[in-house]
Amino acid sequence: MKTYQVAVVGATGAVGNEMVKTLEQRNFPVGKLKLLASERSIGKTLEFKGESIPVEVLKEDSFEGVQIGLFSAGGSISEKFAHIAAKAGCVVVDNTSAFRMVPDIPLVVPEVNPEAIAQYKNKGIIANPNCSTIQMVVALKPIHDAVRIKRIVVSTYQAVSGTGKKAIEELSLQTRALLSGQEPVVKVYPYRIAFNCLPQIDAFIENGYTKEEMKMINETKKIFNDDSVAVTATTVRVPVFFGHSESVNIETEKKITAREVKDLLSRAPGVRVVDDPANRIYPLAIDAAGGDDTLVGRIREDESIANGINMWVVADNLRKGAALNAVQIAEVLIKEYL
Repeated sequence: MKTYQVAVVGATGAVGNEMVKTLEQRNFPVGKLKLLASERSIGKTLEFKGESIPVEVLKEDSFEGVQIGLFSAGGSISEKFAHIAAKAGCVVVDNTSAFRMVPDIPLVVPEVNPEAIAQYKNKGIIANPNCSTIQMVVALKPIHDAVRIKRIVVSTYQAVSGTGKKAIEELSLQTRALLSGQEPVVKVYPYRIAFNCLPQIDAFIENGYTKEEMKMINETKKIFNDDSVAVTATTVRVPVFFGHSESVNIETEKKITAREVKDLLSRAPGVRVVDDPANRIYPLAIDAAGGDDTLVGRIREDESIANGINMWVVADNLRKGAALNAVQIAEVLIKEYL
């Protein structure tokens, strides 16, 4: 079997760790794995297939001989190093927001628009969408193909792991402090996250939306290759460690019943329908955590409009929302193009 030299940039972060695990779990044909991070990570090692691999400092010459680079070290790092890697012959799959809306860089969810991967030849870069966008479009694409979605209204309930390791630690420390009668320390978020919900993810912009909300709106249109789909979003950070949950309401051009939606989604790649309300069975973040599927439930018709559907969509934000999607892109890349 042909093997590939793979680099993980930002290997010691929450998503980077998950990328390394996912490469191993999916038996990606790695010939040599390079783990790259900042100088702060020198001395650290990560386990891969029973071997301890030392973390190296990310430098401009780090990509010699590397064929695939999985990037998740922040937008500024990607903006600097992705083009350097691409010039060295490495195809970059970037998990930051740096390139998502660049017109000639593909924005890809393999279950939804795998054909867009072919555009990697433009710049040598493929963008991984926002975590909350990924799980939503995986659930909605089969419906869009069947009856065309005119409008999407989504509210998200996003886990702290989407912010990173420091946020996971802060939720844990704040919870312990409050349960011990102590004052919690607030550093990562503008307010306490333990036992609280924050209706702000990323910075606010002039239209009153946050950058996270606009990412969902713009990325959905680009992935569907359909600017006519109207999208509005409210994104909320909640005191959950792993797993984003979403309340999604859609209006379709043609009528589709809840039963038909369940049938469609039960055959859709990457989707698992978890929908038996009579027995209190519906998607939960604790069930999605550590898994690869996007869980969909609470599927019902919106009785306020003629052609409307409500659903509840849950996925592991570090896996399908980031690491898994990136590795799946790389799998299509080596199968079809490299």
